Amino acid sequence: MLNNEKISKFGSLRQLLMFASLFLLFLFFSLASPNFLTFENVIAIILATCVNGMLALGVTFVIITGGIDLSIGTVMTLSAVMSGVFITFWRLPVIIGVIGGIATGMLCGFINGIVISKMKLPPFIATLGMMMIAKGLALVISGCRPIYYSDAPSFNEIAMGSLINKIIPSADIPNAILIFILSIIIAYILLTKTALGRYDFAIGSNEEAARLSGLNVDKWKTIIYILCGMFVGMGGVLMASRLNSAQPALGQGYELDAIAAVVIGGTSLRGGEGSIIGTVIGALIMSTLTNGLRILSVPQEWQIVVSGIIVIGAVYLDIIRRTER
Repeated sequence: MLNNEKISKFGSLRQLLMFASLFLLFLFFSLASPNFLTFENVIAIILATCVNGMLALGVTFVIITGGIDLSIGTVMTLSAVMSGVFITFWRLPVIIGVIGGIATGMLCGFINGIVISKMKLPPFIATLGMMMIAKGLALVISGCRPIYYSDAPSFNEIAMGSLINKIIPSADIPNAILIFILSIIIAYILLTKTALGRYDFAIGSNEEAARLSGLNVDKWKTIIYILCGMFVGMGGVLMASRLNSAQPALGQGYELDAIAAVVIGGTSLRGGEGSIIGTVIGALIMSTLTNGLRILSVPQEWQIVVSGIIVIGAVYLDIIRRTER
C-alpha cells in the first residue's frame, strides 16, 4: 500500500512537472517570437497534435502492458488509403469510408494481438512485420499514388469543418480538435474506470501473476491491440480528411513521434505505469516544440535532434525512478 501511495505521489508530481515544462515552452517561444502566442497559432499547435495524439492514445494502452506497436504509422496510412478506396474508387457513402478506415486499423490490431498472444512472437518483431505489411499494402492498393477525395467534399468537413463556428461565429475551431478531445475522454475512462484499464496495468506490472490469478491474458492483450488499432484507424481518417487525400507514404515516422509522446508523458516502456493525461501533455510538448522551433527558423534537422534529446532524457528519468524505488 505504501509503495502504491509512493507511485501515485510520484505520478502526480511528474504530471505537474510536465505541465510546468509545457508552460515554460509556451513562455519561452512567446517571448522569442510575437508570432507564437496568437489564436491561430495555438489552434495550429493543437490541430497538429490531433493525429499524433490519436496514435499516442492507442499505443499508451499497449505500452502499459509492456508491449510496443511499431506499426501504428503505416497502419494509419493503410486506414487512410482504405477510406479512399471505399469513398473514391467504390463510390460508397462517406460514413462507410470512415467506418472502413477505422475497421482496417482494428483488423491490423487484431492480427498484431493474435500473433503476439497466441504465436508468442515478441511485440517488437510482430509489429515490425505488420509495419512492413501495412506499408506494402498501402502502396499496392493505391498504386503508389495519392487518392484524392475531390468527389466527396463532406469528407474534408470531418476534420476541417467547424461545428463550434456555427454556434459561435468568432470561434473557428476545427472539428478535428473536438474529435480529439472526445477521444481523450473515452481513452481516459477506459484506462481509469473500466476492467480493461485494470487488466492493462495488471498485465504490465506482472504478466505471470495476472495469469496465475485467473486473468485471460491472451484475450485482453488482443483486445488492447484492437483498441490501439481503433485509435490508429481514427487517426488515419482524420489525417486523410485534413489533407483531403490519402498519401500512401505519409505515415512513415509517425510511430516514433507517437511513442516519443507517450514516453515523454511518463508511461514506462517496461509496462505497468502510464496515464492518458501524461500522453496528451507529451504530445502537446512535441507539437509545441516543433511549432516553436519552426517559427524561430531552426532547421528541421535540429528539430529532430532536440526531440531525440528530450526522449532520451524522459527514458533516463524513468530508469532513475525505477532504480530508486
